Amino acid sequence: MVEAVAPVAEEEEAAVVEVAVREYDGGRDRDGVEEVERQCEVGSSGGSGKMCLFTDLLGDPLCRIRNSPAYLMLVAETATGTAGGGGAGGKKIIGLVRGCVKYVASGSTRAMDPIYTKVAYILGLRVSPTHRRRGVGKKLVERMEEWFRQKGAEYSYMATEQDNEASVRLFTDRCGYAKFRTPSVLVHPVYRHALGLSRRASIVRLEPRDAERLYRWHFAAVEFFPDDIDAVLSNTLSLGTFLAVPAGVTTRWDGDVEAFLASPPASWAVLSVWNCMDAFRLEVRGAPRAMRTAAGATRLVDRAAPWLGIPSIPNLFAPFGLYFLYGLGGAGPEAPRLVRALCRHAHNMARRGGCGVVATEVGERDPVRAGVPHWARLGAEDLWCIKRLADGYTHGTLGDWSKAEPGRSIFVDPREF
Repeated sequence: MVEAVAPVAEEEEAAVVEVAVREYDGGRDRDGVEEVERQCEVGSSGGSGKMCLFTDLLGDPLCRIRNSPAYLMLVAETATGTAGGGGAGGKKIIGLVRGCVKYVASGSTRAMDPIYTKVAYILGLRVSPTHRRRGVGKKLVERMEEWFRQKGAEYSYMATEQDNEASVRLFTDRCGYAKFRTPSVLVHPVYRHALGLSRRASIVRLEPRDAERLYRWHFAAVEFFPDDIDAVLSNTLSLGTFLAVPAGVTTRWDGDVEAFLASPPASWAVLSVWNCMDAFRLEVRGAPRAMRTAAGATRLVDRAAPWLGIPSIPNLFAPFGLYFLYGLGGAGPEAPRLVRALCRHAHNMARRGGCGVVATEVGERDPVRAGVPHWARLGAEDLWCIKRLADGYTHGTLGDWSKAEPGRSIFVDPREF
């Protein structure tokens, strides 16, 4: 079962432990951080025989935040002994948290002009199983929030799975966060065979500058749309933006985005592809032998008779990569169908790239959600929680964003997945 990467938090505190929280030092902390990651994602559940998702950061603990405009990683270290990643009598890293700050859309004015707000994101909170329920997670969050305020962030938000009760309790009961949005992580396996593309849709690849124009035109007022979308689209991990229109429509605008924006077709859809595979790898551990055998059998059949188009389960029990689909959007009655065509195109890209799955995250009421092919058992229901950090608001007409009603769509930044 592939799950969204979520913070691992302690439950209610038992006894406070004396720790020092400081900035991550790549030269001396890498081994200690990797050990905490291993304990949280494998050790805490591996002994119970349950499946769990292991994340290999490929030797770069900052990989999931280093593409953000401003970022920081903090570690919690036992306050006694000699500095280092561990060892008898020495200081030991027992927790960590990552954070980043950027400007995103939080709504729009009556004239539909976007309102941008400086927000912070908490990512990958980890506390060693041996030091949970001692206030370590809360201390890490509070120190990260201090940095957020220094950077001028008005809000802080985080994401976890809805059924991660310990994480939800930590943030809502002890850290002052409120439940905010409930998007879904949709995951589709990459088959051994390529998927056929619809003849009823034409797919055009957009240059980054044209993609930026289209995104700012369509998504500018969508919650969490990043003001630096140009940096996202031009990043080396972004593999392209693709626009789908009904077959034959392209002759009306011939790839001219300005002409498209001036007179868009009745139906269209767009998405971009982000290469998470070069940032981190995933692996499902603890799966029963019968499940592994059954999954392997589907691959054998698919390899022997690819023309049958039989769905096959990739080897998720060894390290695998994923492509993340972001910026899903569109308009018109055929938008879901066109999104499906784009997702099939992305699947074939992921197949050529050697990925195990493609994934995306969409709002619960997003109209294009119906067009995203996915396997329900591989996905997850997320919960985003938010906290107001500033005393005032940049835009008085908006009021308190944390109390705003959700829109139909939400923009998920691939740099934070």
